[in-house]
Amino acid sequence: MKKLAHYKTIVISDVHLGTKNSKAKELSKFLKYHTCDKLILNGDIIDGWRLQKSGKWEKQHTNLLKLLIKIIDKQKTQVIYVRGNHDDFLDKILPYTFKRFSILREYYHHSNNKKYLVIHGDIFDHITTNMRWLAKLGDLGYIFLLWLNKIYNKRRLKQGKSYYSISKAIKHKVKKAVSHISGFEDAITKLALSRNCEGVICGHIHHPAIIQGEKVLYLNSGDWVESLSALVENSNGKWDILYFNELNITDDSN
Repeated sequence: MKKLAHYKTIVISDVHLGTKNSKAKELSKFLKYHTCDKLILNGDIIDGWRLQKSGKWEKQHTNLLKLLIKIIDKQKTQVIYVRGNHDDFLDKILPYTFKRFSILREYYHHSNNKKYLVIHGDIFDHITTNMRWLAKLGDLGYIFLLWLNKIYNKRRLKQGKSYYSISKAIKHKVKKAVSHISGFEDAITKLALSRNCEGVICGHIHHPAIIQGEKVLYLNSGDWVESLSALVENSNGKWDILYFNELNITDDSN
């Protein structure tokens, strides 16, 4: 199968397998066309919160896990799974390592003489850490907005208008406010600096970004619910963000 590109490192987060809004099929296509030496799964890959209640595990979710096993076994890729808040059920087995696969609470990525702290980021979200009931309430609200999206955009499509994500726009504003209140980006970069790191790689807030601070490079991989984004590192250590919807991948398999 023809590959679009091979990278030194690919970072994926916030896939939320176990929810009907997870874009597991699209992620599988992405990983088939983008190989790497190291794949970092930076939290909330499996949504344990939803699976405990009204979550839905679909065939495409299983297919993605099978593909990840193939990537480890056949492509000899090192896979690092960093635990997030929605997959906190993994706490019972942390840390876990078997051959090229590891499950950790946090991880240090070394590349081109630079050290990166890899962490999901939920510990710096005041609502997620100290007010979990409110975080779950917000999660339900987000699911409602995704449902509202479908109805709203069906009407826009009939009117000949382009897709507009209500949930993404609202959640970004809410998360941006939470980030400001709790000092998310500031706190996470300060932690990286205190660990003598030149960069920090996180997820959690579903907003992909690469921001070069005064001393620390901030990288956020986004999500595979709406953004459908991934961080990629080239052989020279340069980082970029790839968006699935901009890659024109037409493979209908899986």
